Amino acid sequence: MLETLRNAFKIKDIRKRIIFTFLMLIVIRIGSELPIPGVNREMIANWFASQTADGMGFFDAITGGSLYNMSIFALNITPYITSSIIMQLLTIAIPKLEEMQRDGEEGRKKIAEITRYVTVVLALIESVAMTIGFKRSGYLEYNDGAMGVLSIILVVFALTAGSAVLMWIGERITEKGVGNGISIVLTINIISRMPNDIGTLWQQFITGKTVPKAVLAAVIIVAIIVAMVLFVVLLQGGERRIPVQYSKKIQGRKQVGGQSTFIPLKVNTSGVIPVIFAQSLLQTPVIIAGLLNKGNGTGIGSKILKGMSQSNWCNPNEPIYSIGLVVYIALILAFAYFYTSITFNPLEVANNMKKAGGFIPGIRPGRPTSDYLNRILNYIVFIGAVALAFIAFVPILFNGVFGANVSFGGTSIIIIVGVVIETLKQIESQMRVRYYKGFLND
Repeated sequence: MLETLRNAFKIKDIRKRIIFTFLMLIVIRIGSELPIPGVNREMIANWFASQTADGMGFFDAITGGSLYNMSIFALNITPYITSSIIMQLLTIAIPKLEEMQRDGEEGRKKIAEITRYVTVVLALIESVAMTIGFKRSGYLEYNDGAMGVLSIILVVFALTAGSAVLMWIGERITEKGVGNGISIVLTINIISRMPNDIGTLWQQFITGKTVPKAVLAAVIIVAIIVAMVLFVVLLQGGERRIPVQYSKKIQGRKQVGGQSTFIPLKVNTSGVIPVIFAQSLLQTPVIIAGLLNKGNGTGIGSKILKGMSQSNWCNPNEPIYSIGLVVYIALILAFAYFYTSITFNPLEVANNMKKAGGFIPGIRPGRPTSDYLNRILNYIVFIGAVALAFIAFVPILFNGVFGANVSFGGTSIIIIVGVVIETLKQIESQMRVRYYKGFLND
């Protein structure tokens, strides 16, 4: 990795892209500290402190602390992520969008433009809902009269504009930086919270302990983190290669074709999306109930909310709430299959292979090839989904049993490792392009 970065800095164009990306990340961190006018940050900070047991760590991590600080980037890029997922789902359901996606670069540009509009709409809806919740709880500096209305408008505008600006920065990083703009924004948010989490672990397990116990705790913590990172690296790089043979054709007096290639089916075909889907589905009702000051009673509704809260899972004193963990793992498995089914179409791949004269050795072209790919894909998706569930489960287990209250977990590690690997691959590909251009110019 260091060798790649060292070589990249020797190329002027790539060096400019890396510096541009770094400057944009500085802008993001500055914006994450700028407060929203009209919001009582102290009261909101106290409220968030009281909600630590209600699963806010994940949202704190992906917003880089902007939500806790109630900065102009409080919504962060979550509306964009939601919008992108919605557009992917609609592409399957709406033939017009599916046609756009097949139109190549022009079609993708149109879909990207629609995604931006949907992002702004979602940001507006989320900001209005959040502001209404703050007003009802008395967290705005002005709650009544003309100043109260102005305060609501100001907060809604600031939250919506902040999310739109982050989306713009992410796209600029993709265009003028090292690529993967939105993913890099998300990753820097997660990384920015890690020093606080490390400090929390230090206070919980090392400070005040005897030297042998402190050393043992430090070794265990480091070993768990390193083991999870290595496991994620293996998961992200794992793939099943399906061999494909292309038959030879006669064109004029020449015989062309006949080459062998393969279809790479990644073990983790859906990435971190199933975990994000599952966490969002379970944690959003908990957060909404917290904003409305609900769910603190002893009724069945409050118990269901506690079961949905990640912080109550694997608690030896209240094992009943770990049923929520079982639901969480089931959702990860279900979303892994669902997301893979809408992003990879075995029948379409089989038909394209047949048209190009390709076939899998031992498998007939057409429908048999589609069935074979579908069978292999289901097997691979199951392995990847189980691995994802395991990565998500390990931090939850330690949080529940040992009280290791940190915002980053398996989801964060998957995002960081995946984005770092993909970004380095893009930098290496850009270096190769520059190398070939220089070779041809010589």
